[in-house]
Amino acid sequence: MTTTYDDSWVKAEEAKRAWMHEHSLYKADDEHASCGVGLVVSIEGKPSRGVVEKGIQALQAVWHRGAVDADGKTGDGAGIHVQIPVRFFYDQVRRTGHEPALDKLIAVGQVFLPRTDFAAQERCRTIVESEVLRMGHYIYGWRHVPVDISVLGEKANATRPEIEQILIRCEKPLSTEEFERELYIIRRRIEKAAVAAQVNLYLASLSCRSIIYKGMMLAEQVATFYPDLQDERFESAFAIFHQRYSTNTFPQWALAQPFRMLAHNGEINTLKGNVNWTRSHEIRMSSDAFGEMAEDIKPIIPSGTSDSGALDSVFEALVRAGRSAPMAKTILVPEAWSKMTGEMPKAWQDMYAYCNSIMEPWDGPAALAMTDGRWVCGGLDRNGLRPLRYVVTTDGLLVAGSEAGMVPVEERNVREKGALGPGQMIAVDMEEGRLYHDVEIKDRLAASQPFSQWVEKVVDLNALLRDVPEKALFAGEELRRRQIAAGYSVEELEQVLAPWPRTARS
Repeated sequence: MTTTYDDSWVKAEEAKRAWMHEHSLYKADDEHASCGVGLVVSIEGKPSRGVVEKGIQALQAVWHRGAVDADGKTGDGAGIHVQIPVRFFYDQVRRTGHEPALDKLIAVGQVFLPRTDFAAQERCRTIVESEVLRMGHYIYGWRHVPVDISVLGEKANATRPEIEQILIRCEKPLSTEEFERELYIIRRRIEKAAVAAQVNLYLASLSCRSIIYKGMMLAEQVATFYPDLQDERFESAFAIFHQRYSTNTFPQWALAQPFRMLAHNGEINTLKGNVNWTRSHEIRMSSDAFGEMAEDIKPIIPSGTSDSGALDSVFEALVRAGRSAPMAKTILVPEAWSKMTGEMPKAWQDMYAYCNSIMEPWDGPAALAMTDGRWVCGGLDRNGLRPLRYVVTTDGLLVAGSEAGMVPVEERNVREKGALGPGQMIAVDMEEGRLYHDVEIKDRLAASQPFSQWVEKVVDLNALLRDVPEKALFAGEELRRRQIAAGYSVEELEQVLAPWPRTARS
């Protein structure tokens, strides 16, 4: 069946947004979302078809947390994040005329291309291929992702991208984590090159561990639109799913979740400050993990992303720099701790104090489902304003999400069930094959680094400037603010205060 493409709706939508922006009725920077989110994970870390099927089933169960357009089919967005089924993609490699190298890592990129502009499509493919080859890896070829457009609404189909996959072979003696880091750098380079070339290119995922299938559709349509998800070879040890409800956002294919590492139900109320602080941190940002390629990943937060996408971008940068998913969550979305000194272990307090000294909290009502490829975690914001319920089954599954009963489990097969409280986490280390509850994971994190020693070296700038004359503080305020925001050391800051006697600053 041939479908005639009519972009009149797209142009009308763009004109509407431009008019609303001009009259202060809409700002892209103020977009928020409140949605349905969850995860299914094998505690032993064993891939199976059952995990994928349960993830699809759970996604379909939260359909009511999304919105439906007047055409009855277009949704705000839905998607699922699973491990790469290597056997399935080996068969796709053979279709390109290659024999997959079983002793080398394979990576897959899920790529959204312009659908009607074939010249732009080719420019996008050239950008992607150039960056992969520049990093020294081999390209097996491209694959057109089969889709069933009959389930899409008129608006979803009008804005539908061309969806293809690029199949990549690792050509270096890298570990999985090292290859993932290089793929992250490749993707960031691609994104920047696409902006420079003014082409509409989006990579939903580029990884040797996992892949994301998502779009501007309803939850129950995801597995139908993407027949890959119904293939018996599609196995995974985890599934993270999301149904979007955009309260202040115009739905877009690229803004559907999950993102590369997390799915997020809620809003980041401190977004503007978080984005600004992230930009200020970039000035002096460095990492042994990225070395000379650190500039390639800046800006950490790409322009035009949503609040959830911005959080995911910073989360991903922390993980790629060497932190685990639970540690990244602790840094970015910590629990309320400063008033709990009498109730919280000292080791936890020192860990949170350290986290607070290196990164400003991303605050707001939020339920999170996260993975770094090894850890799969669920977590809540400090106030617990979004629900996250969980069940542990006797056959070794953790199911957690916005709703109870997303995956029907007979009571006799329930080993444990409950709900997370404010700031709490539940996590599975798939490599170790172990479930961690909130206290266990935070004890492990607190013991992982000498946080107490580090906290002792933190200098309180408020105390440092406490006795400086008010007139002097006011006079140097702008320079001082810029230097602190730029991450200058205390010694450098002292130079700013040099005109005033040290006795006045003791």
